[in-house]
Amino acid sequence: MKQLIGNAVVGQSGGPPAAINATLAGVIRGVKEDKTGRIGTLYGMRNGIDGFLAERLVDLGALCDSEEKLNLLEHTPAAALGSCRRKLPDPAKDPGVYANLLALFRKYDIRYFFYIGGNDSMDTVSRLSAYLADKDWEMRVVGVPKTIDNDLMGTDHTPGFGSAAKYIATSMAEIIRDCAVYTVPAVTIVEIMGRDAGWLTASAGIGLALGLPTPDFIYLPERAFDKAQFFADVRAALSRHPNVVIAVSEGVRFADGTYVCEGFGSAHVDVFGHKQLSGTGKALEYAVKDEIGCKVRSVELNILQRCASHIASATDIEESLGIGAAAVDAAVSGVSRQMMIFVRESTDPYRIRIESSDVSKIANGIRTVPENFINPQGNHITKECAAYLLPLIRGESAPAYRDGMPVFFTIS
Repeated sequence: MKQLIGNAVVGQSGGPPAAINATLAGVIRGVKEDKTGRIGTLYGMRNGIDGFLAERLVDLGALCDSEEKLNLLEHTPAAALGSCRRKLPDPAKDPGVYANLLALFRKYDIRYFFYIGGNDSMDTVSRLSAYLADKDWEMRVVGVPKTIDNDLMGTDHTPGFGSAAKYIATSMAEIIRDCAVYTVPAVTIVEIMGRDAGWLTASAGIGLALGLPTPDFIYLPERAFDKAQFFADVRAALSRHPNVVIAVSEGVRFADGTYVCEGFGSAHVDVFGHKQLSGTGKALEYAVKDEIGCKVRSVELNILQRCASHIASATDIEESLGIGAAAVDAAVSGVSRQMMIFVRESTDPYRIRIESSDVSKIANGIRTVPENFINPQGNHITKECAAYLLPLIRGESAPAYRDGMPVFFTIS
């Protein structure tokens, strides 16, 4: 195999989970520990592909020149390099962007390109790889997954999801206890992220695997939402005990495909054509008040689901570090046009291995919660689902603290 010698660049894109910087630290470590000497400078692109096009680059080797700084980076939430939500156009329709990228690859002698992101970021990896296939510039392009949505095809789970799931499962356990102190009939509805895949909302039920209390009901976008059945569920639960707790995905839809929240003016379309949803919990709060008349509150966890590094999963952080380093090893070994993936070998005991897969078969697909993970009534998860999720949240990994406040790594 041809030895490809040159510089590398890494970027972060999309919504940043608590573990995204652990993956970045893994890439940095992978370059530092590479014995082949094929990678020179590792550049970081500020704000993803947008920043690269604007030549906003930093030398990550110089910035992260100690183990102390790398450890700090691992436990820092949000994207240390900054993020973007740019969608690369079809090169046949807009070749100018790609010509600019190629010119910059040549200028900075970029031979290795790592992009940390979710579904739309893998589309960038796929398009860029395809464009370079017939160009006189060899460059290895590798996607490194991250998304709290856990909806990327081809991988058992995604870096970042375990920490978000841990935050949700823990928050739900705390909410359930808080709601249980009163005897006045009340319904608490917790809205959780998830437009097309219900993995995050499903994590509200992880306690099933341990025999712990879970929400009375969990509604996922994989099942059509039936308002009449929803009211029947709530009434039945209120007849058993006064405090009902519900976890619902922001993306739940009626049978005709209409989002539950759309009647409340909350659906905005982003640059990828995805509806930006919020208000599902509030919509159901009003509906329960009108139909049943009891006390109702809605809670939206919002971005805390992805940035709560104070309760990150140790498993998630360790795996994120590992997949970042593995991406470097794979690229140096000749891998390109691939996304790194986790393959689960065993659930109990939990064991995974890291491989890579053709990114063109992953980009723009959606991995949803399978039928056997949802109960027959469509209002909760199964024990099989909880067993799949539990290993991903194990272990505690928190940032360093100084004077009671967390200390984070910052690139100025």
